[in-house]
Amino acid sequence: MTRPIYLDYAATTPLDPAVLAAMQPWLADKFGNPHSPHLWGYEADAAIEVARGQVAALLGAAAETVSFTGGATESVNWALKGVMTAPGQTRRRLVTLATEHSCVLETARWLESIGCALTIVGVRPDGIVDLAALDAAMGDDVALVSAMLVNNETGVIQPVADIAACAHAAGALMHCDAAQGFGKVDCTALGVDLLSLTAHKIYGPKGVGALYRRAGVALTPLLHGGGQEDGRSGTLSPALCVGLGTAAAIAGERMAIDAAHARALWDRLLGGIDVAYRVNGALTDRWFGTVNLGFPEVDPARLFSAVRDLAVSTGSACASASGRPSHVLAAMAGSVPGLRIGWGRFTTDAEIDTAAAVLTAAARRLHSRAA
Repeated sequence: MTRPIYLDYAATTPLDPAVLAAMQPWLADKFGNPHSPHLWGYEADAAIEVARGQVAALLGAAAETVSFTGGATESVNWALKGVMTAPGQTRRRLVTLATEHSCVLETARWLESIGCALTIVGVRPDGIVDLAALDAAMGDDVALVSAMLVNNETGVIQPVADIAACAHAAGALMHCDAAQGFGKVDCTALGVDLLSLTAHKIYGPKGVGALYRRAGVALTPLLHGGGQEDGRSGTLSPALCVGLGTAAAIAGERMAIDAAHARALWDRLLGGIDVAYRVNGALTDRWFGTVNLGFPEVDPARLFSAVRDLAVSTGSACASASGRPSHVLAAMAGSVPGLRIGWGRFTTDAEIDTAAAVLTAAARRLHSRAA
């Protein structure tokens, strides 16, 4: 069976061969527990600390502000729950956006169920928050604002630095879900207090992420135990941490190259589609490696079934698996439900040309049947 062309980079990315090579010693010979007081443990701990510094460097932060987690979802849970349930927390409201990932929205709703107040601010038709509406939602009861950097379904980039300024003006902390943005766009001047990231969106392994926490930000511990990671107890995997650190270092070196490659493939794909389509979301403030394409009068579910030669999706991986409609597109007035297509470092021109031809043929065929 021929495997479809992989165009679902927003769901996950292939493991970079250099990342795999860096991980392998820690999967085999160097198996020591990084928290053990002997040479095997010291070696593993040193490798983890190098990785911590590599992640921190891509944030323009000090290494001690980065804690490793099991992924972005865990990091988001720690940030939101950690702030809202911190001892002495007197502010009881959380503010977030309607287009956030489900790990933010579901965590926020859980916090609401235990007594926190929740405000969800809408977005404009292009998927970007109206800063005036956000400012109007602020108040002296807001403890935390959470906003995604790069949207996982549309690629739209939120003005996180401006959102952070709005939060800080109200005396609130600012959290950013940067799972889709870390390693792709500059994260050194966002002005946030907390930031969540993951490895597998930047050609690293699944199962590891990190939380950046500005010095002085108090959080309730996520996991109690041996006290590792200052509130996230548990034995760290040196291999996974090294994988994230190496992926971050490579991403930093290649950021301009990868961005230029993504933009060239964006132009190639959209230029090669020869039927009417609509890009859902802003055309300029975005990551050009993700596009959500709607085709007028073509049912997205039928289109998805008609392009089996392409590994694409109808939204986020978690929503697609459950069959839920996209809450992101629902929040964007005038959007046309369609397909999420993503490409990256290892995508070729030939693959994009094939994708454009397959999408064109399928959309034409389905449109003619609907006529």
